[in-house]
Amino acid sequence: MTFVPHNEHVTAAAKDPRAIDAVTSARSDHQAGSSPAGTATDDVVILLARASGAALRCANAALEPFGMRARHYATLTIAAGAGGVPQRQIGALLGLDPSAVVAIVDDLESSSLVQRLPDPDDRRTRLVSITPAGRQMLDTVAGVAKAVQDQALAGLDATERGVFVSHLRRIVS
Repeated sequence: MTFVPHNEHVTAAAKDPRAIDAVTSARSDHQAGSSPAGTATDDVVILLARASGAALRCANAALEPFGMRARHYATLTIAAGAGGVPQRQIGALLGLDPSAVVAIVDDLESSSLVQRLPDPDDRRTRLVSITPAGRQMLDTVAGVAKAVQDQALAGLDATERGVFVSHLRRIVS
């Protein structure tokens, strides 16, 4: 996994049509009233799956120039928490199997973006902690992440975005 922490990629990735094509396509399909055969447009599971898939495809494409995917970005953001975060907690927050979290943390650790530290309260637990290089990477991709979020929520005004995010927090808590 190669990370490319060059600021010039932020603007290029955020403007890359491939990076936003998935979300734009999903929105166009919705606005045109099209729906995959046999699906209901009011089925929450289908709607969440479509929205999530489109946002993840967009994020993955935008983060690709940095050697990252959405799961790497999310894990790095969570690891930025004070003092480090247990791998189990990362898995719980992202809804991932522990083996998937191990692979993601391995990727980030091999690029010196995170480190595993012993938990002072539990010798069996390792805390995932961001490194200075990891903080620099988060700063570098912040514009990309913001562009992806803006694109994913482009159909909502500022008030609707706030309500939507508030409702998502309630759903996942």
